[in-house]
Amino acid sequence: MNRKIHCVIMGGGRGTRLYPLTKLRCKPAVPLAGKYRLVDIPISNCINSGYNRIYLLSQFNTASLHRHVQDAYRFDRFGQGFVDILSAEQTEYGDDWYQGTADAVRRNLIHFGANDEDVFVILSGDQLYRMDFSKMVDEHLERGAEITVAAKPVSTEEASGLGLLRVGEEASIVDFVEKPTDPEVISRLVPPELKGDDRNPDRCLASMGIYVFNASAMFEALKGESKDFGKEIIPSLVGKRNLKCHIYDDYWEDIGTVRSFFEANLQLCSENPEFNFYEQNHPIYNYPDLLPMSKFKRSSLVETNFASGCVIGDSDFKRCVLGVRSIIGDECSFENVVMMGADNYEAVDSQKIAVGVGSNSKIENAIIDKNARIGKDVQLSPAGVKDGWADDGENVYVRDGIVVVVKNGIVPDGTRIGAL
Repeated sequence: MNRKIHCVIMGGGRGTRLYPLTKLRCKPAVPLAGKYRLVDIPISNCINSGYNRIYLLSQFNTASLHRHVQDAYRFDRFGQGFVDILSAEQTEYGDDWYQGTADAVRRNLIHFGANDEDVFVILSGDQLYRMDFSKMVDEHLERGAEITVAAKPVSTEEASGLGLLRVGEEASIVDFVEKPTDPEVISRLVPPELKGDDRNPDRCLASMGIYVFNASAMFEALKGESKDFGKEIIPSLVGKRNLKCHIYDDYWEDIGTVRSFFEANLQLCSENPEFNFYEQNHPIYNYPDLLPMSKFKRSSLVETNFASGCVIGDSDFKRCVLGVRSIIGDECSFENVVMMGADNYEAVDSQKIAVGVGSNSKIENAIIDKNARIGKDVQLSPAGVKDGWADDGENVYVRDGIVVVVKNGIVPDGTRIGAL
């Protein structure tokens, strides 16, 4: 049987909880770990699983995403692989924006060219994890499943923001509730084997937003008007279709908020990070940056990662991530800072604030987005600043207890935000 595997990555949400990082780009295009984008994670997982028919569905602020994917993923014509970007368009199935994950797939079925015997792998574009999808697909086929949902054990404290499921015999899904808030419902979904004790909380199985569908089951499920897989299609098929659960119990982080993005980046600075970019047999791909080595004048670095092309003065860094082309002056102090770097170098111009961070600046618990211009003698900290605050020019925000300097933002010399 000439069965094809179609990988479909969802990249269309507005990313309101990740704002202002999504002010000028969609979530999958947000820079990660100094040199990658969030979308590199699912695409790399597909490639490393041996799957190279990849579709990326997008609609909001997509220019940056399109540019990155086109630069990074160019397959040779003999391998017949591709990453196709499918943006929302007017068709006979609809003439407005995608209304949800299922609606996005439904409106692009014409582009997939799938047959009944094919298999779809539905993925999210804003998660950090490493997974071999071929194992999940093989398990799906061996069990004779029509739909398989990847799930991870999580504590009940984390459960309200995720889809929860309960599993019966032979890994069959017998109950599924999307983002429950009622404690009784959450308690009902805790399986006996994940019951906690005095020292360990109860845990339940949470959907990772990763689904494997037989193409025939997908076509049938999308005949109606359901707009979302997690909220509508999966719950409606429990007890009607052969739904199975694939348990995944390794590192997985949903990058849905500024706080989760910040912590996911900084954990990479640990000696043994939960997510390892140095995995030889399962690399994360990106386009070659062709940049020179980073240059440090005389700096103190503690648990700090830096990418290529940085120029760093005599400054101190503790638990920081410095992205490509990060430019930082002398006598600066950074602690818990994610700096995304810059798209280009620029000639020195004394008449304006340069891209990067000027001398004698102190910054903590902050995200500095790409191409930001921060002057000399600047102080940035969320301490004492109300969450949700933004300056008059909307260059600096405080979100989830973190200072965020927006992409292309300008912070003048001598600016003081927060207490240090």
